[in-house]
Parts: sequence; structure tokens; C-alpha cells
Amino acid sequence: MEVIVLTGISRRVLDDLLRNPYKTVELRSARNIEAVENMHMKRVFLTYETFHDVTRGTEGLIAEILKFEEMDQRILWEESDEREQTVVRLQLKLLGLGKVIEIEKDNIIRARVREMLPHEMRMG
Repeated sequence: MEVIVLTGISRRVLDDLLRNPYKTVELRSARNIEAVENMHMKRVFLTYETFHDVTRGTEGLIAEILKFEEMDQRILWEESDEREQTVVRLQLKLLGLGKVIEIEKDNIIRARVREMLPHEMRMG
């Protein structure tokens, strides 16, 4: 299946999604935000790996986007040179576990993933 890859997702978020198949996540990474803003697919692949570490064989979770919401949040000026940041909220539904079998990288990652059975997964 063809998906957009969201990288650098925390272990806590991945574990929460495994325990409860419906979860809302907030994306703050410019690369992940660009990926979901310009996608034509409703499915994403979430992985703990960083953008540069995603290769064939990378494992993660396959999810369907149920709701997409983009917003700007003000941040305290002491914490950053900028006062506002874009945040994207995605409401996700877990579809399964997956492994990358083909990959295409530019500013974002598009991949073909194979669904896996739980006993095949070695996340952790």
C-alpha cells in the first residue's frame, strides 16, 4: 500500500496508538507538516526513526487519517525567536503494523509498505 511516512514520532504516541486504535496526534515538525499538507492519500506510516534513518525494512504503524486540522499556536517569546508555530492535528485510526518495502525520498518520504502480523513486529 502507498503511504506518506511521518518520522520521529515518539514511542509514547506509538504505544498509545497500539493500545487504543483511535488517537489524535499533534505534528510540529516542518517536514511532517509539509508531508500531510500536500498528500493525496488518506493513509500514513508512523515511525520512531528519523527522516535520514528510514530505509527498506523500517517498521512502524499504518494509520488512516480521519480528521485533519491546521492551526497556529502562540509560543512564549523567551523560548524562541518566533512567536508563532504551525501545528497540525491528525485524528488517526490504527490499521495495522507495517514494514517499508520501497521508498522514495525528497523533502518528504513516500513509501510502499507491507502489512505485518503482530508476531512479526520487533518494535521496542
